[in-house]
Amino acid sequence: MAQLLVRIYPNASRDEILGFDEGGKLKVKVCAPPVKGAANKQLVKLLAKRLGIGKSQISILSGEKGRDKLIEIRGIAKPIADLLKGKSL
Repeated sequence: MAQLLVRIYPNASRDEILGFDEGGKLKVKVCAPPVKGAANKQLVKLLAKRLGIGKSQISILSGEKGRDKLIEIRGIAKPIADLLKGKSL
């Protein structure tokens, strides 16, 4: 199990993982609006696809209604940063 701090930017022109900021937060753009959880769903979908895991293995622990979120990812042994390094961000 791993936890990840994420800063989400909804209403973007495309879904994109920008990388980590100086504070260790993963910056992610999603094209979904922040309405009725649409941006959260898109974030989970994007992370699951990039990490090669199921959406059910990702949950938002806190920050569901804000831009800063704490995400829990189950079933991954390696650090998330290492898994995302090999992917095109």
